[in-house]
Amino acid sequence: MLGGISIWQLLIVLGIIILVFGTKKLRNVGSDLGGAVKGFKQAVNEEDKEGKDKPQAKVAHEEEPNTYDVRAEEKKAADGVEEREERK
Repeated sequence: MLGGISIWQLLIVLGIIILVFGTKKLRNVGSDLGGAVKGFKQAVNEEDKEGKDKPQAKVAHEEEPNTYDVRAEEKKAADGVEEREERK
């Protein structure tokens, strides 16, 4: 069944929970939980509707990228070392 738990064991646990908390409190917890799930679904649906109505912002890449070429710098440094050795 469910990892070694039989239906009878689940019924016993459910009976103990009902005895400890009572049916009225369990009903209130269930309705509160259901209301929370319903509110969450409504919030997600409202956000989806709002997102469809508004256009997304566009990003312009007008500036040239500011990058640093490490290999070119290493090559310049190596050429500089060779030139110094040739001068000696």
